[in-house]
Amino acid sequence: MNERRRSGNRNENRQMGSRANRGEGERRGNRGDTRRRSPEGGAGAPRRADAWRRGEAPRPSARRDGETRRKPRQIDARDASCEEPIVALDEQVQTQLIKGRHPVATALAEGRPINKVVIAEGAVEGGYEHIVARAKEQGIVVQFVPRSRLDAIAGQAHQGVVAYVAPYEYAELEDIIARDTGVTGLVVVLDGVTDPHNLGAIIRTAEAAGAQGVVIGKHRAAPLTETVAKAAAGALEYLPVARVANIVQALEKLKDAGYWVVGTTVDADHRMVDVDYRHKTVVVIGSEGAGLHRLVSDRCDFLVNIPILGRVQSLNASVAAGVMLYEVVRQRT
Repeated sequence: MNERRRSGNRNENRQMGSRANRGEGERRGNRGDTRRRSPEGGAGAPRRADAWRRGEAPRPSARRDGETRRKPRQIDARDASCEEPIVALDEQVQTQLIKGRHPVATALAEGRPINKVVIAEGAVEGGYEHIVARAKEQGIVVQFVPRSRLDAIAGQAHQGVVAYVAPYEYAELEDIIARDTGVTGLVVVLDGVTDPHNLGAIIRTAEAAGAQGVVIGKHRAAPLTETVAKAAAGALEYLPVARVANIVQALEKLKDAGYWVVGTTVDADHRMVDVDYRHKTVVVIGSEGAGLHRLVSDRCDFLVNIPILGRVQSLNASVAAGVMLYEVVRQRT
């Protein structure tokens, strides 16, 4: 009798626990379904354009074009915490390397602070005289080492010359917005691009297209490193890069400054050529795997696709950026 009573109590407890779990699950489900949704056209809704054709594309309103820009903040500190330092074999300090003839020559020409230039022995006869001469004019130490030692310091993709430099300084977003390039405003925003070669190639293309700057995230994104600098082929000496904690907030600031935001995604219903880029424009490029994050795509005024005729349904991020940027250039020239 007592054993049956205990068994019955256990069964009753299990049933009560099951009902409690179901109730908890229902409550959780209800909470998940009560997300606030912005009404159509409300303040929280993303801006969308009804007219997509270039001839009918909306223009920024006078209110947005007349917005007072924030005063640019002076850069007073380096954010070197996410750099990729390289420790030379004969130095005890952490620094970065610029590798290759053109990147080193560009850094010298632009007056970037350089601690030392290291050249492989015998390379002077190979067209490096101008690098040596420019470095000595600026009082920069030039050191000649065996090529095997340079390989050990910098790997093999150095073309016989490297320069030790201070880490790159990031610009402020306000600096990029205020930057006058002589052409209509153009900013490139990268959402989750983690490959440094892609980042460098995009910076190079953005500079060639007359962009004011590039904006990257602090999290889940490639920082500025020597690999990026080499892929950028000297463009980092001319084009500012801002590093922000929140891409969505950066897009809002750009929109407040009168920019129209165009994001690329493979499943967009409209082609990239259907949008008018002759006004201040932000081009947003996502990662090759995940594409644009939902909150980022929600902040875009336009979502467009790049037409693809083959079976591969996506492009390399740097290629997609190049295609988009030169559609902007084509319409403006």
